[in-house]
Amino acid sequence: MPAIIMDNGSIKSLIAAYTGADGVFVHLPQTAESVRLEQANNIVEAIAVARPKRVVISTSGAIVDQPESILQASADSAIATLLRGVAGSGVSHAVIAPRQYLENLLLPMVIGPVKSEGVLLYPMREDFAVSWSSHLDVAIAAERLLTDHSVTGIVGIGHIPGLTGPELAYAFSEHLAREIRFEALSPKSFGAQLEPLIGPAAVNIASFYTALLQMPDNVVTANTSAQEQLGLCPRSWGSGSPT
Repeated sequence: MPAIIMDNGSIKSLIAAYTGADGVFVHLPQTAESVRLEQANNIVEAIAVARPKRVVISTSGAIVDQPESILQASADSAIATLLRGVAGSGVSHAVIAPRQYLENLLLPMVIGPVKSEGVLLYPMREDFAVSWSSHLDVAIAAERLLTDHSVTGIVGIGHIPGLTGPELAYAFSEHLAREIRFEALSPKSFGAQLEPLIGPAAVNIASFYTALLQMPDNVVTANTSAQEQLGLCPRSWGSGSPT
């Protein structure tokens, strides 16, 4: 099929792209929340009009499966608006909910010191366990959910139990055949290093990691996980180590 160009800022173009579609995958960009909110509302309206056969949404790290979490997506956020609107449309849908991406470890300011100094710098405590997942893990789950309509609602993606910083450093050590140690980095420093790469959105990411420091961990809920609902486990860290 030919590629279809669409614009999240144009409801008309979204409707044209979604009409007659067997499946639609939605992932809001990392940009100002006001822009994300506008796009979320546009996508909801387009889905309600075009009514594709299936919609799969990725939350891209937003916590939506733990109401007690201090980082639970607020009711007026873009991601909550998107999820609520699509659910209200009555269109068959599922929500992919990853926590943190392994690809973050390939950012220049992360992988650089690993290779040059033997230190993994990341904005998390040493004892902080995370349900890490790769983009491939998300893609595999998305493919399944776009074709299998029997699973609806939230599907958490990531390792259970979660992996800590020292465990990630050990995997780097195994892969690079040299000792790599973990060192906690402040979210502010991480955001400052990230800003040249992604611009103002780095402030939002730094704030996210600051809030994470107040939590005991960032691990997906077992009963709504891909392991439980789809029989899919994320790739082992050893098989997906960066080169």
